[in-house]
Amino acid sequence: MILGNGLRLTLAGVVAGMAGAVALSRVLAGFVYGVSPLDPATYTAAIGLLAAVAALSAYRPSRKAAAMDPLVVLRDE
Repeated sequence: MILGNGLRLTLAGVVAGMAGAVALSRVLAGFVYGVSPLDPATYTAAIGLLAAVAALSAYRPSRKAAAMDPLVVLRDE
């Protein structure tokens, strides 16, 4: 559940970021030399890197939550 929530937020951020990057692709072309504004390899690499970092950052709390005893957590609240 925790990992899924983190990945849903990642997906929303990637979609919003891609929409913004495509919309501003002409401006981005001035900053990056030798890469076309809509280079699929660059976009794929960026999405892959962001998704991997987000998955790793969501994995640790989800493992910690899965290792906890539900009765102990309910008693503490």
